[in-house]
Formats: sequence, C-alpha cells, structure tokens
Amino acid sequence: MTGRSRFIRDVASVCALALLAACATARSPVIGAPDVDHHQHVFSPEMAAMLSSPERPFPTTTASDVVALLDEAGIRRAVLLSVGYLYESPSRNFPDEAERLRRENDWTAAQAAVYPGRLVAFCAVNPLKDDAIPEIERCANDPRFGKGLKMHFGNSDVQLEVPGHVERLRKVFRLANERRMALVIHLRASTSRKRPYGTEQARVFIEELLPLVPDVTVQVAHLAGTGPGFEDPPSHEVLAAFAKAFQRRDPRVRNVWFDVASNVHPENPPAINRLILQRIREIGLARILYGTDSSAGGNLTPAESWKAFSELPWRRGELARIAANVAPYLRKEAP
Repeated sequence: MTGRSRFIRDVASVCALALLAACATARSPVIGAPDVDHHQHVFSPEMAAMLSSPERPFPTTTASDVVALLDEAGIRRAVLLSVGYLYESPSRNFPDEAERLRRENDWTAAQAAVYPGRLVAFCAVNPLKDDAIPEIERCANDPRFGKGLKMHFGNSDVQLEVPGHVERLRKVFRLANERRMALVIHLRASTSRKRPYGTEQARVFIEELLPLVPDVTVQVAHLAGTGPGFEDPPSHEVLAAFAKAFQRRDPRVRNVWFDVASNVHPENPPAINRLILQRIREIGLARILYGTDSSAGGNLTPAESWKAFSELPWRRGELARIAANVAPYLRKEAP
C-alpha cells in the first residue's frame, strides 16, 4: 500500500469514528411526539426572584431552556404563556403591579422572539383589574405577541357566580373577539380560597361568556382543572359539563379546545386515568391539545409528561390523532 493510500485510509477511519461518536451522542427523535406543546412558561429574573424563598429558590427560565426541553422530547413548537398575572394576584400587594405585569409580558415576547420559528408568546392579564383592557389593546397592537391572551381565573380569584366578575369578563371577552385574540384560560377557581367550582360555574362560562367569543379559539387549560394530576372532584364536575355540551352538539362550544398540561402524571391512580380517557373520548379527540406546563418547581419535563400521556391505554390511532392536533391560532385558518 502506498503512503497516499494509507493516508486516505487513515483519514476515512477518523471520519467514520467521528460520525459514530456524533450519532452516539445525538438525541434520537421521539417516535410519535406531538408537533406542538400548547402550554409552556418562561420566568424572568424578576419573576423568579418574587417566587423564590430562602428554602426554595425558583429558577429563571428562558426560551433556550424551554427549547432544550422541547428538543429532548422531540417537540418542534411551543406556546409561551406569560405569567405576568401573578403580580396582580389578590395575595400580593404591589403598588406598581400593572407595570410589573407589562414587563413580564414584554419579557415573554422577547424570549419567544429568540426562536421565531418555534415559539409564540401570549400576553396575560388579570381580567378583574382596571388595567386589563388597556393591556389587551397594547398586546393586540404589538406584533411580538401571537394574537393570544392568557387568563388564570384561580390566581386572579375570578368567581363565576359573582355577577360583577362576570360583567368584567364580558368586556374582556368582547374585546378579545373584536381583536381576534385567542384565549387560553385556567378555568379552575381558587383552591386556596375554597371558591365554588362545579356545574354552575361551567354553565355560566358556557352560556354567558362563550357566546361573546364566536370568532376565536378558547383553550381551556388543564382539562378545566389544574395539576399536577387530576384528583379534583370539582374539576371532574366541570369537565363532565363540557363533555355533555359537546355530546349534545351545543354550538356555544364549537371553538373550545382543551389542553392536558400536567393532568396525566405517573402517580395518578388508575381510576383517574380512566376518567381522563373517558372525558377525552366524550369531548372528541380532535379537541384535545397536548401541553406540558412549566418544568420548574419539580414538574415533569415535556419528555416525561409526553411519556406518561402516551402510556395511557389508548385505542389504535387515538394517541397519534392527539399528537397531530394543532390549535387553530397556530394555523392559517380561524378561529
């Protein structure tokens, strides 16, 4: 063998070894993973500091952190839902709460802009606050936001049995529809304050509020509950009311979708998982959106959450159907 031949052989061997090493360290794609995580959060340094305690520090979470977790799970895109409403919770008392909320909304939008092909930002408001309407208008006019609005009824202490609260919500819902802003709503009433939550609250939402948003998507977070897990009888009652509305083809729920963020957990009792499957099938697979929720604070990562979800006793084709679902606000068509 000539010296030139040996050189070519040696170079080829080194390249082959390098390729094998790269393949060994690369993450394999997750088979059947969803295209979109419809429920993710980032936390600014300011927000993380507010949520931290000496005993339990809370991490800043950036878009890069979220994207790394998405890559691990094989998920291509995600919706970043601002958590600015936390500043306006009744449990907190910031004299500059409206400015803090705006800063968190803007920080979320800036994070999404780092990955414009993968992340979309939704701004947030407390619908009971006087600054809600002007902040919605500001977000609607800002191209950095993905034409969507996040509201957390539990954190904002929204009570659907209180007429004054419903009237405030009417204004917000009308404006959202006018500005073509999709709604992502944590519907579960406050658990810490033991607010009523059940069939009556579901009725008010379906009959009095949904008719005000006929032109936009309404994404009910956490299957109308919270998380992690789904061991919450009031949430079961609300989800059952929605399931009945879908089964009777109530036109008022025609633009409603549900995300499953943090509901399916490895520690769920089998009966809870069976209930989740039953309600998903009653509502219809086409209306179920995959979501993870934030992985901060010990929650499941997207890879862990999707694994738990995929291990439910699905019938053939059901899981793939849900994995392929994409909310209308991320597609070209409306709502």
